[in-house]
Amino acid sequence: MHHTVSNQILDNPKLLSHFMEQSYWIKELNRNPDSFKLFQKQMKVIYKERPTDKINSAIDGIEMISSIIEATK
Repeated sequence: MHHTVSNQILDNPKLLSHFMEQSYWIKELNRNPDSFKLFQKQMKVIYKERPTDKINSAIDGIEMISSIIEATK
């Protein structure tokens, strides 16, 4: 594995966790270090770090707060 790829994985706890949970990435990244972008995208989907996931989470929080306010009236 290229040193830059391994350093990026070791520097980010979520990437490291995803790397250890999905062991097939060891072989994939050893063979093709260019697939690191795909590895990062998959990690973001699993840990819900995409912009759409963050927006949906904020909307859910706002809806929960508004329902609590409505229930207390």
